[in-house]
Amino acid sequence: MAKRKVIIIGAAGRDFHNFNTRYREDDTVEVLAFTAEQIPGIEDRTYPPDLSGPLYPNGIPIYAEEELPRLIAELGADECAFSYSDISYGHVMGVSAIVQAAGASFTLLGPSDTQVKSTKPVISVCAVRTGAGKSQTSRSVVEELMAKGLKVVAIRHPMPYGDLSAQKVQRFAELADLEKHDCTIEEMEEYEPHIVRGNVIYAGADYEAIIRAAENDPDGCDVIVWDGGNNDFSFYEADLAITVVDPHRPGHELSYYPGEVNLRTADVVVINKIDSADLEGIETVRANIAKVNPAAKVIDAASTLRLEDPSVVAGKRVLAVEDGPTLTHGGMKIGAGVVAASKYGATEFVDPRPYLVGKLKETFEIYPSIGTILPAMGYGEEQLRDLEATINATDCDAVVVGTPIDLGRVVNIEKPNTRVFYDLQEIGEPTLEGILAEFVDKQALA
Repeated sequence: MAKRKVIIIGAAGRDFHNFNTRYREDDTVEVLAFTAEQIPGIEDRTYPPDLSGPLYPNGIPIYAEEELPRLIAELGADECAFSYSDISYGHVMGVSAIVQAAGASFTLLGPSDTQVKSTKPVISVCAVRTGAGKSQTSRSVVEELMAKGLKVVAIRHPMPYGDLSAQKVQRFAELADLEKHDCTIEEMEEYEPHIVRGNVIYAGADYEAIIRAAENDPDGCDVIVWDGGNNDFSFYEADLAITVVDPHRPGHELSYYPGEVNLRTADVVVINKIDSADLEGIETVRANIAKVNPAAKVIDAASTLRLEDPSVVAGKRVLAVEDGPTLTHGGMKIGAGVVAASKYGATEFVDPRPYLVGKLKETFEIYPSIGTILPAMGYGEEQLRDLEATINATDCDAVVVGTPIDLGRVVNIEKPNTRVFYDLQEIGEPTLEGILAEFVDKQALA
């Protein structure tokens, strides 16, 4: 029989995992190509032979998604597997229409085809949208487990934007590892909070190899926390599944892929940002949880914000630098920096658009709804320097940094600046502490 010819539609993450788990060893299938979207500059590469396996001795080419109709026709593709996340249902089906109009079938691979089983207990922390507050929930989970004396190893959703072979398995245990692995700002935002807390975090390109390394971490491993990103569903079978929802975007929990999958499969749902969302949004989210997953335990939570130095922004014209993905494909109109600076007396938020440099101009062209805040884009050295130049060129009195990292450590901010810190504060019952205590007892981890 002729092999079924497949193109994987991705964004340098879920696409590689889907290939590794579903297609890499299937000799009835030929994966012709990957396409790439969402992240700038990740196309025109090759998924290398040492990752693609013996069926693909020359590796697999990666193209821009805009070339999909041509690729289907010229390569004779039978099927296209959609493999990226934080996407509206309208967008998913728009890509489906492009694929089917070109004559191919459209596939969404599910957990049974792609999730890996661990030898250690796994807690997954996912979300329904980027920017819902998943990272602070993951931090709370890790802190609760560590307080019980457990060795916790976190594994982060992939961000393999550089040398894919070098990024096969990455281990981060100290800040120097961020430089060692040539991390982007987006990667630092996710890894640094774990490192400074004292737990090890893994990431990379091959998540079967990653979890085996994590299970045998040299510092020990009692439990693995999947720190999911981009509202993707977990790469691993979870013994406890936690999903974070965002009442600032009510209804998105039932209209984004694969966020609704996370909602429907959750054991625990965290309604975050109750302190700043309106009542109607909270009630809409609560009703949707009850509609599709009535058995889930629901935790109400606030996202508490504090500034390192409130005097920096009080009475000042402020530039807000926020988490990049939250503003871009996450679609949020404000971030932690704006909320915190407003709370502590900023008089005005300065529009950075007249001062944009280089690649940041392209970011605002692609995502015009960002508005008057600056995303901390830093997917490469050029973009990092453009971010630094834009911050320093902006006519403002002070800078508030709403990203989870110490941005001043990687770019030279010449203006007075201060960081935002944000934590999960649970309201009422149930609590993560109680739920995790039950988990520890059930898994005989105590």
